[in-house]
Amino acid sequence: MRKEEKTQIIESLAAQLEKTPDFYLADISGLNAEKTALLRRTCFEKQIKLVVVKNTLLRKALETKGNKEVELLFPILEGPSAVMFTEVVNSPAKLIKEFGKKHGKPVLKGAYVQECAYVGENQLDALVAIKSREELIGDIIGLLQAPVRNVISALESSGGGKIAGIVKTLSEKE
Repeated sequence: MRKEEKTQIIESLAAQLEKTPDFYLADISGLNAEKTALLRRTCFEKQIKLVVVKNTLLRKALETKGNKEVELLFPILEGPSAVMFTEVVNSPAKLIKEFGKKHGKPVLKGAYVQECAYVGENQLDALVAIKSREELIGDIIGLLQAPVRNVISALESSGGGKIAGIVKTLSEKE
């Protein structure tokens, strides 16, 4: 590979890291062509960009970020590495867990999610548990609606008798 090609790949990876800063590193070696195609198809369906890249080129692209947390991933950049870029932070973790149960690979090597580095396969459950932006918004809306629901259910359960009493008391105070 010529130096110009390497520079172009590093620039492309750096641009992808700017666009989608959350990424996972996985080992997909040992998968046959059929399983690799299935993995790629599954990644595409879940809006995960899967890229197989040389470790040295990925390391140089990561160095452009100048982030101390990313540097924790440098020791795991050995052997075959596939990079999964994503917008939904826990989607690749779920995919690695489900696909890995059925086919034995991919194996999580590490991840950089929400400005934190996770190193090792033992971090997979923690990454699956991270909530996506949409899940967090749903939780907040549920928390905001809970007090209103409690008031409405309390008023409805008393059969309306209390409502009439409250209205009567309020009208007498005027």
